[in-house]
Amino acid sequence: MTDLAALLKRCTVIYAPAGNAGEYSELAANPYTGCGHECLYCYVPLAMHMKRDVFNAGANVRPGFLCRLQDDAEQFQRAGVPAQIFLTFSSDPYHLDDTQPTRWALEILRDHGLGFCTLTKGGLRALADIDLFRPDRDAFACTLTSLSDTFSRKWERRAAPPAERIAALRAFHGRGIFTWVSLEPTLNVESSLAIIDATAPFVDLYKVGRANYLKEITETTDWAAYTQRVIAKLQRLGKAHYIKKDLQPYLPAGYHNPLRVPQHNGARAAA
Repeated sequence: MTDLAALLKRCTVIYAPAGNAGEYSELAANPYTGCGHECLYCYVPLAMHMKRDVFNAGANVRPGFLCRLQDDAEQFQRAGVPAQIFLTFSSDPYHLDDTQPTRWALEILRDHGLGFCTLTKGGLRALADIDLFRPDRDAFACTLTSLSDTFSRKWERRAAPPAERIAALRAFHGRGIFTWVSLEPTLNVESSLAIIDATAPFVDLYKVGRANYLKEITETTDWAAYTQRVIAKLQRLGKAHYIKKDLQPYLPAGYHNPLRVPQHNGARAAA
């Protein structure tokens, strides 16, 4: 059995994220720095010690990223580790600039026997790479904070409108790809609950978190009540879900809340 920790020590761009990011994926890679979506709640500039205006100016490929990803993918292939790699915690894989490097990264992962998952607010821009996604290996995810274009433009100024993100989820689901939605941050309780109702027919998994660093929301929201309402809705709809650590204190004792579930439709594809 290959020691994953030892394998990662030999890698330079594939890594094991920690903290809140680690709740979303065991492994990740970050092709870009910066993003032009201008989301007011984005934590990445603070985490990367970047001025927000510089971060918001647009995405830039990290120097040497694709060559290093190739080397890391070869390491995984030689070790026989068929992991799924998440893109990306430092930007959006389908940002407003040239996303050809995203496609090249996905091709590298695919060609070396690795799975991948993209999380995006890029909407229909993601369809450029839908042909690369495999039902038995890969996943497609969107962050959604509201169904309202007006609300979205306030908080996610240049991200794709919610309807486009939902259309992308439908398209990937229609191709047999595992889909999930990030309900983080929760900026409005009723909006997040409405998102679940609107997307349940074509979303396989929901990951639910709260808002942080936004006092006007964090200090006025009843997070205990929200947690109870969201799990009741997800249970009623029979949808897989993960409640993040910030909301876990409000879960019933012994609540089944698995951190990792298979993010692909391997069993379904085999059938």
